[in-house]
Formats: sequence, C-alpha cells, structure tokens
Amino acid sequence: MSTKKRLFWILWLGGMAGVVSFLLLDLQALIAAIPRPADAPPVELPSPALLKVLSLIQPTVLVSLAVFVGVWLAGRVGLHAPAAEAWARRENFFAALKPQILPGVLAGLASGVAIVACWVVAKPFLTAGFIARAQDFNRFLPHIMRFLYGGFTEEILLRWGVMTFLVWVPWRLGQKGEGRPKALYVVAAIVGSALLFGAGHLPIAAMLAGGLTLPLTLYVITGNSIFGIVAGFLYWRRGLEAAIIAHMSVHVVLIAAIQLAV
Repeated sequence: MSTKKRLFWILWLGGMAGVVSFLLLDLQALIAAIPRPADAPPVELPSPALLKVLSLIQPTVLVSLAVFVGVWLAGRVGLHAPAAEAWARRENFFAALKPQILPGVLAGLASGVAIVACWVVAKPFLTAGFIARAQDFNRFLPHIMRFLYGGFTEEILLRWGVMTFLVWVPWRLGQKGEGRPKALYVVAAIVGSALLFGAGHLPIAAMLAGGLTLPLTLYVITGNSIFGIVAGFLYWRRGLEAAIIAHMSVHVVLIAAIQLAV
C-alpha cells in the first residue's frame, strides 16, 4: 500500500471514530426535546436502530470526501498532518506529535475560556427558553462524542478538507500552482472555514430557539468562529494534530463550564 493510501486510511479511521460515536447519542430523546408548535402533528420517527444508522450516512460521506481532498491537496499548499504522515511513512509517530501537544493544549484551553466568556456576555440578550434548552442539549451530548467528533471529525472536515481546499483554489488560480501559497490566501481560508464552522451551528440553534434572532446569530457565529480561527492557525503553523488536540482541550473547558452551570 502506498504512503498516500495509508495516510488516507489513518485519517479516515480517525474521522470515523467521531462519526461512530453518534451511536452513543439518544437521538429520539434529543429530537423530542426540540420545541415544536403546540398544534403540530406528532413526528413519526424510524426505529432507534434505523435512526442511528441513517444518522451515520451523511457524516461518513463528508469525512471520506474531506480526507480525500486533504490527502490530494494539503502537501501541495504546504499544509500537513505531521504525526499521521509519519505514521503513514512508518516513521516515529510520537516524535512528530510531540511539538504539537503543548501549543494545542494551551491554545485549546484559552479558546475554551474565550467561548465561555462569549456565552456569559451573550446570555442577557438571549431568551430564557433558548438558554434552558441549550443547557439541556449540552447535557445530552456524551463526553466521548465531544472529544472524538469535535476533536477528530470536525477538524478533518473543516481544516483538513475545507480549509485545505480554500487555500488550494486561489493558489492554483492566482499563482498557477507555483511556489508556496501567499499568506493572504491562507489567512482568508482560515477565516472562511472558521465562519463556515460557526454558521454550521445555526440550524440547531434555530431549532432550540424556535427561530433565529440577531443576538443569537451573532453569538453562535462569533463563539464558534473564535476557535475556528485558532485551529486554522494551528493547522497552518504546527499541523493538523495541533488543531485536533486544541479542539479536545476546548471541550475540557466546556464540559467543566456545563458541570458548573456557567
């Protein structure tokens, strides 16, 4: 098996670990907790087993596409997953991972504190109903799912897949695929993928709130984009694993805040 194929399967299995963690989520209870109009007809759901299988299809497709895009394009634009690449080359995995650990942990913890601060600042502008349902929603999510899906799956999707592609497009068009991408292209890709990450949380926020308001939209995009920007710079300067470690570290802070009912 070639190095690129081994890299594909290493990252795909990492991303799929998060996807499979969806099986730990009580989807029926989660759906039942989403507010609906009083006169709305009851929702007929598939069996729990079928519902969980169906929930895996879309993320599996997206992870496969993101891993393929990253394996194909990342090296061309100077982006890397150093530890995974070392593993794929059958070199020392831990030696490649070590320089990413401390920056990832520190950046993740700081980002987690910043996200909690955003929540505290935004709470007075959010409805009591949304706050209560958001807190209940957070308690629905198993901790292992936060670490695996947030840490591995979302970083493979947003950084390895989306951000890499957003760097490659202007580099290919503007520089004809020659030399290292301009810093402007990379920064634009970092911001773009971070905003996409933030906007991706709007549908669930809208369901929990019964609709979007300007304060809620600003909070959701800002709170989630903060970390997206940090993770993007880590991926650029340190490697994908630094962003993964940071994402896991963010959830350490968020879980602590949930337990403390911040």
